[in-house]
Amino acid sequence: MPVHHFHVVFTLPSELRGLAKFRPRELYDALFAAAAETLLKLGRTRLSAKLGVTMVLHTWTRDLRLHPHVHAIVTAGGLGIEGEGWRPSSQKYLFPVQVMGALLRGKMMDALRRLHARGVFSRFDDFADPEGFDSLMGRLAKIDWLVHVKKPFRDARFVLRYLGRYTHRVAISNSRLVAVTDDVVTFRTKDGKTATLGPVEFLRRFVQHVLPDGLHKIRHFGLYAGTHAHGALLVARTALSTSAAAAVQPLGGENSTATASWSQLLCLLTGRDPDRCPRCGERLEHVPVVPSARAPPQRLVA
Repeated sequence: MPVHHFHVVFTLPSELRGLAKFRPRELYDALFAAAAETLLKLGRTRLSAKLGVTMVLHTWTRDLRLHPHVHAIVTAGGLGIEGEGWRPSSQKYLFPVQVMGALLRGKMMDALRRLHARGVFSRFDDFADPEGFDSLMGRLAKIDWLVHVKKPFRDARFVLRYLGRYTHRVAISNSRLVAVTDDVVTFRTKDGKTATLGPVEFLRRFVQHVLPDGLHKIRHFGLYAGTHAHGALLVARTALSTSAAAAVQPLGGENSTATASWSQLLCLLTGRDPDRCPRCGERLEHVPVVPSARAPPQRLVA
């Protein structure tokens, strides 16, 4: 969508990493669902709109430890609940992170209770004690669940460029390997630092990020869900085009001769703002070009 997009990160608490190792498919499905429901509910209650959301699952830190979290790209606004037009959010503010964290916690805990009732965790060692599950729920209820909102993307192209860096990334690439011997593996981590592990420990950390067969690490919700490709998403695009067209209509009444500038028209037609840098998104500074002084042409004399 040709609108600003916020970047929101939802992180699974460390208390649930053991369960994520034991039942990764169920835990990651629950995390996707809880994060998406959190955003869509706040879109409905605070903006009266349906948002567009794309999420990508990550499970690792730079030193290959397990750290499940989802990166969410969220439209700054959405289609009115009744389809009455586009309802923009603030360009600097989406929703309070404390509210998002509390909603995420509640929805994840509900999902965990349903999974436990179905017996999904019946062989999990920590729940051998009959009170083990209730003890975990008690700890989860007392901690703050981390949600981080980053500066919004100004252009849809930057959203696609960002997602392109993450969609097919694995836990570690060959370029990060410094040295590999029979005894140790050394690789780059962060801020110029390195980590050195034994081969078995390196493989143990690496394989815990191999996702179960068929688990989709990229998912779309709200306006971006596949079911809305020819429905609500099309209506939202039409609403945005109508709003943009109204913004560039002649100003000052029927007798006015003021019209849209070429840059406004180009932005309307292509979705590209020629007044912003295509690389960083900042507004361009217009500098007049002064023609250089040239010597007068020489007249040829026969």
